[in-house]
Amino acid sequence: MYTPSAQILKKYADVMIKFALNSGKGIKKKEVVYIVTSLPGLPLAKEVYKCVLSEGGYPMINVVDDEFKLIQVKNATEEQLTFFPQKFYRGLADTIDHWVRIIADEDPMYLKNADPKKVLLSNRATRKFREWLDQKEDKGKFTWTLCLYGTEKMAKEAGLSIEEYWKQITKACFLDDSNPVKKWKSVFTEMQRLIDKLNSLPINKLHVKAQGTDLWITMGEKRKWLGGSGRNIPSFEIFTSPDWRGTNGTVYFDLPLYRYGNVIKDIKLEFKAGRIVNHSASKNGKFLTELINQKNADKIGEFSLTDNRFSHISKFMADSLYDENFGGEYGNTHLAVGNSYHDTYNGDASKMTKAQFTKLGFNHSMEHTDIIATSDRTVTAVLHDGTEMVIYRKGRFVI
Repeated sequence: MYTPSAQILKKYADVMIKFALNSGKGIKKKEVVYIVTSLPGLPLAKEVYKCVLSEGGYPMINVVDDEFKLIQVKNATEEQLTFFPQKFYRGLADTIDHWVRIIADEDPMYLKNADPKKVLLSNRATRKFREWLDQKEDKGKFTWTLCLYGTEKMAKEAGLSIEEYWKQITKACFLDDSNPVKKWKSVFTEMQRLIDKLNSLPINKLHVKAQGTDLWITMGEKRKWLGGSGRNIPSFEIFTSPDWRGTNGTVYFDLPLYRYGNVIKDIKLEFKAGRIVNHSASKNGKFLTELINQKNADKIGEFSLTDNRFSHISKFMADSLYDENFGGEYGNTHLAVGNSYHDTYNGDASKMTKAQFTKLGFNHSMEHTDIIATSDRTVTAVLHDGTEMVIYRKGRFVI
């Protein structure tokens, strides 16, 4: 089994704990950090655990074996799939200040033969736990981050050797830099300049044109663009959660989507008055249907653009965390169907109710699935006075 060098793992852990959490500031003393990893990710989890201790924090570890998930969805009744140990999760939500999730799939396709309905049903069981964490995050009392620990089978799905796969991880996370934490801060400073420019524009609508794509998106009231918050390492995307009700047109995604142990290819979506009215895929269309049929998963929760000047990811990685940050020749754009991000509200999210978010066109769903397109595209902003300006072309922001 391939294991990165001790130096790479230590740098990786430093990025996660000393930078990604607390929105780019790193953890504070006595904060509780919940570390979740699948078995193959233990080498990195151990370094993360040590780093939390060195920073004066309190680490908690949860090691997951994917075999148990497979046993559950194959053998559990509907009642068992939806069982929610409320006292346990309420205590966990109250206790943790941060969450680090290490994605380390021994086999990313392990759920491919499971019943899609049961997979999605089991995923919804912890809905309340996620809602509690969202509420805590809205109050500025919780942060989270994701990272990837490459495995042989993950690399194989991407058509890469394990060494090539880890080369992408190393480049993407700046782990080949002498001081990756300092490098990340520098990159996020540059990204923030773009974000500030975007947020200074009174954008009413966005028009996305590309091969197979002619899509209109309404920004909505009280919205802002975000990026570089530390949620996700790597993260080069600049995104917002638009008013779902103003999405119209068609969009085509050229990158395969890996989700819940399934791969869906050549996804096409058609929106009318904010809802998906038609959809298709050349592979696993049935699973796409099940995904979209979940409550409010037929609406947009996020619109994102990645500038290829920031991202060093040049290969398909068969994992959304990396593919949604693809740099390549034309950067990427991705939409998320499902849940919106409350932190894109241009105000104090902690004072907002769910009903108020709903009134502004923020979507609420248990699902949040990012679907990615890497083809050449032009994004035009229509300002409130009717003025049109191109903000993104040839893989870069042009503002």
